Amino acid sequence: MVIGGVDLKETEARSGVYVNQGAGVKAFIPKPLPPKIHYDSGLRNLLSEADTSLAAFNGLTTYLPNSKMFIYIFIRKEALLSSQIEGTQATMKGFLEYENNIKNYENPDDIEEVANYVKAMNYGIERLKKFPMSLRLFKEIHRILLQGTRGNAKEPGEFRRTQNWIGPANSSISTATFVPPPPNLVIEKLGELESFIYEDDNIPYLIKAALIHAQFQTIHPFLDGNGRLGRLLITFFLYWKGRLNNPVLYMSYFFKQHKSEYYEHLMDIRNRGLWEKWIQFFLKGVIESSETGLNIAKQIIDLQKKYETSFDKNPKAHKNSYRFLKILFDHPYMTVKQVQDLFDITYTPAQNLIKQFVDMGVLSELKEKSTKTKVYSFREYLELIVR
Repeated sequence: MVIGGVDLKETEARSGVYVNQGAGVKAFIPKPLPPKIHYDSGLRNLLSEADTSLAAFNGLTTYLPNSKMFIYIFIRKEALLSSQIEGTQATMKGFLEYENNIKNYENPDDIEEVANYVKAMNYGIERLKKFPMSLRLFKEIHRILLQGTRGNAKEPGEFRRTQNWIGPANSSISTATFVPPPPNLVIEKLGELESFIYEDDNIPYLIKAALIHAQFQTIHPFLDGNGRLGRLLITFFLYWKGRLNNPVLYMSYFFKQHKSEYYEHLMDIRNRGLWEKWIQFFLKGVIESSETGLNIAKQIIDLQKKYETSFDKNPKAHKNSYRFLKILFDHPYMTVKQVQDLFDITYTPAQNLIKQFVDMGVLSELKEKSTKTKVYSFREYLELIVR
């Protein structure tokens, strides 16, 4: 097979070849997917376990009465952690304060990047309800990710027309860790990836998601935001194929915890053709992410039941207590004015509702922020989700 004037022979690397670009620079040209995967017993067992773990987590977060609560949290966890992998310093606490209009929140530039990730996730999920995954979707999502952020000058929504590279801060192309395909091959390589995404084959969806993510990272088709978009594609693909009913899988926690190994596996695909090692790592990530998510979901359910039970036992409980509790799982910061607006009530009953939740230990006044208006936080819940 000839790609860009280079003959990819069977004796060469399983995943592609490095091509000399002059001045000692070699760019990597990936072969089209899929490689021939060797399914040994270890890989098959991991795949089975990953399928089971994901199905259990997906089922729990789909059929609960307040499933929107879980979607809200897990989208934000994925957004935050994926952005942190790229060096963003934002925290969940800071981001939730930003979303709840609490002033003086930390790292505004970093927070904006996380906010864009949430917008991109929500936009992509809505688009996939009517349209298939496509290069057009890649560009639309990329535009949202970079809009109004520090990457805004890096041609949001446009595939690159210049050479990029991956390496430590201040590295040059000659000292880069990895140089992706030259710009004249980007569209060709993306077209092959899109064809693979559409292909009606017998490759298990989790393995296919692993292949898509790795190939996208290797092509590195944008000047910025490739890591975040590549991780979004995992969720988008599994949602599009019906393996996720909601975008609740946050693989970025696993990738962040094993960041060095994550990058090493991607390089081992390119340099040594070790696709199976990468797939095993990816499946372990699915298992760990699903089990972690399942555990958090169960703790949130227990927390909700705990306070609902206390309402049942309290004859003085406000008639809006149950509804207010559910609202707090979506909006863990609250003011008296917000309660007035939510329930269309006057100041005094709104203040009484807040006081009831403070007396029960559900809400605590936020002391560390210099705001004129008192802000209350659902502390126990926040401690659970910001881990």
